[in-house]
Amino acid sequence: MKFKLLLAIALTAACLAHTFADAANGEEAAEASPNIVVILCDDLGYGDIECYGHPHIKTPHLNKLAAEGIRFTNFYSAAPVCSPSRVGLLTGRSPNRAGVYDFIPGGRDIYMRASEVTIPQLLKEAGYATCMSGKWHCNGKFNSANQPQPDAAGFDHWFGTQNNASPSHENPKNFVRNGEKVGPLEGYSCQLVVDEAVTWLKGQQTKSPKQPFFMYVAFHEPHEPVASPKDLVEQYSSVSGSGNEAQYFANVANVDVAVGRLLATLKALNVDENTLVVFTSDNGPETLHRYSRAKNSFGRATPLRGMKLWTTDAGFRVAGIMRWPGKIKSGQVVNHPVSSLDFLPTFCEIAGAAPPEDLELDGSNFLPVFENKALVRAKPLLWIFYNALNERRVAMRDGDWKVLAKLNIEKAVNVTKENEAEVKAAELSDFQIFKITEDVGESKDLSLVMPEKLAELKQRLMANYKELLDGSHIWK
Repeated sequence: MKFKLLLAIALTAACLAHTFADAANGEEAAEASPNIVVILCDDLGYGDIECYGHPHIKTPHLNKLAAEGIRFTNFYSAAPVCSPSRVGLLTGRSPNRAGVYDFIPGGRDIYMRASEVTIPQLLKEAGYATCMSGKWHCNGKFNSANQPQPDAAGFDHWFGTQNNASPSHENPKNFVRNGEKVGPLEGYSCQLVVDEAVTWLKGQQTKSPKQPFFMYVAFHEPHEPVASPKDLVEQYSSVSGSGNEAQYFANVANVDVAVGRLLATLKALNVDENTLVVFTSDNGPETLHRYSRAKNSFGRATPLRGMKLWTTDAGFRVAGIMRWPGKIKSGQVVNHPVSSLDFLPTFCEIAGAAPPEDLELDGSNFLPVFENKALVRAKPLLWIFYNALNERRVAMRDGDWKVLAKLNIEKAVNVTKENEAEVKAAELSDFQIFKITEDVGESKDLSLVMPEKLAELKQRLMANYKELLDGSHIWK
């Protein structure tokens, strides 16, 4: 009897020791899981920051971020306009699959459906705390029970607006925090967005210091209506062609200041070493005076062709900077194509999360590019934008090549039961091909002089176009 008692005690002690060891290992695993911060600008042009060649705008914090990590020269957004670009970023899928084909006006019955699987949802399942601060624009009925809101997409904490900061970036009145209207605020939007992110992060670190976090920091700048701090505007008055242009330059500079504050907080909280920081934009720059309020839109996409709403590269080739100390070698300039569609599979890989096996993703794991190696794509990058400003509304980036094609239908902002037959019967024509690695401005169409290459790329585009068309959501 005494032997059995001693044996039971020994077995219990062994089990407890094993349990404590598992708990300790779990804590170490959680501690080792990297934090992820995505910083997204609105309408920032490819050439709008200093380290991408802007001749006047000073962006020291973004320059430092690039110097300490990677600056991508071929980074792509999921669409050439805001709403679909954001939906693509969050889901890792072409926004057409979600039925978000164009920007969503306030009140519209278009939204990212609750059935979509998002980055914050998957990271939450892997033990992450999640926060969104800034511009949402993934639905028309913001802060309404009639449509899914940021919490339905997996955000524990959210602070944002449906679309733009209103009445401008200065002293906005339209922010909502976790379903409650905030009311008038004092300050500039990008700084207020960082204030919220910093406050949440400090609270999170106090409450659960070992829990990894995902933050989505979505600035409204430099989208119209532009408003910038007077001291920054004055700094650019001598190098700008007008007061409006100085406003724009200062607007981008103010974003840089906000990024610097966020990065300083990560360092002060001693979490920056294990944090992957990503900086990019939702699409290319707005065209000056394209609409009545676009009076301060002096963004530039140099040396690319086109602007926002185009399917030439200026519409969706944007700045892309990543920093992750110890994991990313500093000072790299990477030319391999990477897309915001690649965020979901990559973040899941580094966080130990698992997307559903039947989830049709359009992005790929970009971890190889951290060592300046090309990632292997199962499918090329493809955009079908029915409301493009240029003639060719279908585009594909496949390795060194860019393809453009026309669609023989009228422009459309959505695909519904009413126009479904027309959209699905539309034929692609007038193909152009460009060796984009040698012709960044897409100025030399090689379709006539390289017929074999044209045939190869045309076949690849047609196959992927049909697959995406068949998989696109049709609204009732």
